[in-house]
Amino acid sequence: MAGFLRRRDKHERAAFELYGSAVAAARDPYIYATLAVPDTLDGRFDAIGLYVYLTIRRLSSAPDPGPVLAQAVFDAMFLDMDTNLREMGVGDMSVGKRNRAMWEAFHGRSAAYAAAWDDSAALATALARNLWRGAEPPANAAPALARIARAQALHLDSQAIETLATGKIHFLPAEEAAR
Repeated sequence: MAGFLRRRDKHERAAFELYGSAVAAARDPYIYATLAVPDTLDGRFDAIGLYVYLTIRRLSSAPDPGPVLAQAVFDAMFLDMDTNLREMGVGDMSVGKRNRAMWEAFHGRSAAYAAAWDDSAALATALARNLWRGAEPPANAAPALARIARAQALHLDSQAIETLATGKIHFLPAEEAAR
C-alpha cells in the first residue's frame, strides 16, 4: 500500500502540472476573441475540458505510466473544480452535486469527441454543440476549433511519455493550430 501511495504522489504532481498547462492553453485569447467561444464560466469549462480531453487522450494511448497519469490528470481537474466551486461560495452541500454534474458533462463531451474524431464535420458539430451550447457559432469557428483539436493531438503525440511523466507538456498557440 505504501508503494502505491508514493507512486500516486509522484504522478499527482506531474498531473497537476499537465492540467495547469491544459488550462493555460485553453485560455488562449484566440479561442475567445477570434472563434467567439463564450468567455463565461461555462465557456471556460468547455474549453478546459477540450484541452484536458486532448491531454488524457494522449496519455491513455501511451505506455506506462500514461494511463495512470491520465487518471491523475482527470483527478486533478475535478479537485480543482471542487476548489473553485468552494472559492466561488458554493455551499458544502451543493459542491458534490455540482462537481458530479461537471464530471458527467466532461465524460459526455469526451465520449462525443472520441466518437466523432475520425470525421472532421462530426467533430466540428460536437465541438459546436458543446462549446457554444446551442448558440450558432460564427462561420467557420467550429471547423477551426476542430482543426485546432486535431493539430494539438498530433503535436501531443510527438511528445515523449517520459517528458509528459515529468509534468511537461507543450501546446501549440491556437491561431497556429487553426491553420
